[in-house]
Amino acid sequence: MQWTQRLVPAIRKLKDFERLMDMEYRYLILLEAHLGHVKQLVAYARKRGKELLLHADLIAGLKPDEAAAVFLAQQVKPAGIISTRKQVVQAARKHGVLGIQRIFLLDSMALETSFQLLEHAHPDCVEVLPGVIPRAIRRIAERAKVPVFAGGLIETEEDVERALAAGATAVTTSNREMWEAYRHRAFGT
Repeated sequence: MQWTQRLVPAIRKLKDFERLMDMEYRYLILLEAHLGHVKQLVAYARKRGKELLLHADLIAGLKPDEAAAVFLAQQVKPAGIISTRKQVVQAARKHGVLGIQRIFLLDSMALETSFQLLEHAHPDCVEVLPGVIPRAIRRIAERAKVPVFAGGLIETEEDVERALAAGATAVTTSNREMWEAYRHRAFGT
């Protein structure tokens, strides 16, 4: 998979959703939403030339399991589904949307467990949190063989550049200042 967008805004509030419709970003992450709204949001974003990646674990009214991933893929039709659950990622891929495995690096044991998870989940992409640990990002990028997104605790342009230099394909952030800073240089080569 070829990924060219270097910064992927992560939306927590609907007012930010509307704001991002007028920015250059093609892919956006919807972190929190109500199940009753996601289909409309995906359709509206698509009409505006945007693609949504839905974080299945954070959709209110949805139990993040394999059935939920099938429902989202078949009924809501986002560009991708993000989850910490391997079965959700696998079901997303099976049903034609990007499956993005989210992993949390709490310590060296979590890093090793993440390697095992990635071997079994076979995601299209992996999102590493926190995204401010270049050494760990580098290790994941070397072993994952898929695009790696770095997210969590990204607060400065230096954080973004360090993550990218460590091997992240893109950085995900809900930090509005970073959206503005990268809006005209969101796409790299």
